[in-house]
Amino acid sequence: MERFKSLRRVQVTSSQTLDEPAPENNGDREEKEGSTEKEEEEEEKKVREDLVHFMGMKVRRRASILKECRGDYIGVPSDPYLTKILSKQGDNTVLFADTVLKFTGSGKMKRRILLITDFAIYLVDPDADSLKRRIALAAVDKLCMSELSDNFFAIIIPTEYDCLMASTRKAEIVSVILEATRSTSEYELEVISSNRFEYNPAADMVKEIHFEEVDGSIRTRISKKESQS
Repeated sequence: MERFKSLRRVQVTSSQTLDEPAPENNGDREEKEGSTEKEEEEEEKKVREDLVHFMGMKVRRRASILKECRGDYIGVPSDPYLTKILSKQGDNTVLFADTVLKFTGSGKMKRRILLITDFAIYLVDPDADSLKRRIALAAVDKLCMSELSDNFFAIIIPTEYDCLMASTRKAEIVSVILEATRSTSEYELEVISSNRFEYNPAADMVKEIHFEEVDGSIRTRISKKESQS
């Protein structure tokens, strides 16, 4: 499933330039409404700083990763808002909690808190203390990732829209989702490892992500697929 290799850097390219404002996308439910230009600039700065953390760190050996897995990396019990969200949904068991990068349908990157319980996946805006999305584990069809040592993974949800994220703890996240699904439904979730796969960031949009190893680094290209008539 995972190949644990030595230090590599990940380069992300896209049909859109990150410095340019992306067009609006009605299918992207995670876009903020009414945010000011200054707020967007501050958020963009934070995201760019996170890129160094999420995409420039070495991938540790399997034994090291298993030793360091502890599930909750942000202290959920000490966060009143997160505990309130889980309590309201009736979720009491946190299997995983950490900060990740989430890629929107319009090409933007957003910092999100990823919570995984034994019944659902939550995406929370850490700056606004706002629940952006709750995905029932039963709705997840499969997980997609590359065969290289990057940090990207996609959660495929056919009944809604898919979610592309990046995390240095990708292996642990995938393992937790697989185990949670297996223990609650006895269903073995499919995991696809490929250096090129498609996902739907919105109901009416298909994007393709392509991974390529070039001169000791990993180049990641995300492009929108045109509909074939």
